[in-house]
Amino acid sequence: MTRCHSLAIRLREVFFDGKWVANTNVRQEISSISWHEAIQKISNMNSIAALTYHLTYYLKGLNSAYKTGRLDIKDKFSFDLPEIKCELDWEKLKAEFLLHAELFSKKIESMEDTILDEDFMDKKYGTHQRNIEGVIEHSYYHLGQIVLIKKLNKTILL
Repeated sequence: MTRCHSLAIRLREVFFDGKWVANTNVRQEISSISWHEAIQKISNMNSIAALTYHLTYYLKGLNSAYKTGRLDIKDKFSFDLPEIKCELDWEKLKAEFLLHAELFSKKIESMEDTILDEDFMDKKYGTHQRNIEGVIEHSYYHLGQIVLIKKLNKTILL
């Protein structure tokens, strides 16, 4: 198994079908809630919809960077969630997340291992491997938040 293939497996675990590290995955957690639950805010915490948008924003930006060679995403825009007004808006956001998560996983799986030790776009960003592992860690971090917010929402909405 190549290093890139191994990283793609880890990405798919956190996004789609993992049970090993967190006993859940993003798809499982976001698929089981309504749009009302997704936009529910608790104190100053992000909503599940905002976290889903945030993950999607970075995946979409990375997919674009791998196509164009330019990294155009900015942290300050990563939580600029368009208003979710109905179930259809929430379904579109979930579908966009799943699409970009799969495209990113496929891209990583198709890469040659030699690229992993090369700089990602610019030396200041570190290597491709460091950034891919960062996506995995970042996604698990927000997956944990999603799980906790779901539990808190259940107690509030009861």
